[in-house]
Amino acid sequence: MIDPLLLTTAPIFTFEQQRRLTNASGFFFERGSRLFVVTSRHVMIDRPSRHFPDRIEIELHIDSDNIAHSTGFSIPLYRQGRSLWRQGMDSAGEIDVAVIEIERGALPQGTVYRAFNPEHLCKPDEHVEVGSSILIVGFPLGFHDTLHHLPVVRQAGLASSFGLRFQGEGYFLTDARTHRGGSGGPVVIRVKDKTEGVDGLPWQLLGVHSARLDVGTRDRQLDEALGLNCAWYADILLKLTEA
Repeated sequence: MIDPLLLTTAPIFTFEQQRRLTNASGFFFERGSRLFVVTSRHVMIDRPSRHFPDRIEIELHIDSDNIAHSTGFSIPLYRQGRSLWRQGMDSAGEIDVAVIEIERGALPQGTVYRAFNPEHLCKPDEHVEVGSSILIVGFPLGFHDTLHHLPVVRQAGLASSFGLRFQGEGYFLTDARTHRGGSGGPVVIRVKDKTEGVDGLPWQLLGVHSARLDVGTRDRQLDEALGLNCAWYADILLKLTEA
């Protein structure tokens, strides 16, 4: 039996026309009848690295009886020169989260996936204890179960006060070993009562994994990397998926 958490997340490949550029992670989020793919904003566009894809492709499961069956699904990033994704801003500047809507009717027949929705987000008065065990789901360095096309899960610890914007930015910190390709994956915590959950998905969506955090003053010869990561608060999805 496959944990439904693994069906929330899909690999993302970026393309410039037919030239494949990078790989990343993304997950499904639904708001009413609308369906979105969520990932890091830098997957869609990243000027410092001159990353300018014009489409992304995600891999979809298409047979509930045989999870090894999958197909690629292409999503254009522009229409008539205008970007189709949405990205967030707050008082501190850009948020490294982006969403792009999928037309449900365009999905291949028999598509198998699970999606988070607003009920999976933490309520404002909910407390998540610092040091809590959390999970980051994704495709680090593109690594995954290539037969069944399923992501891998990394254990992490909550490394900053949840609900408090770290250094005034819209993210919190996680303590985990992560790699390129994991950007855009969901950061989740198991609901306290494992028998509960929204739509049979007993996980709370805390954030969107973005990048490893480093210290500019670190001596690269003497000091190890911190091993900390940025995860942008998932409540930005409420704004990005508004009608």
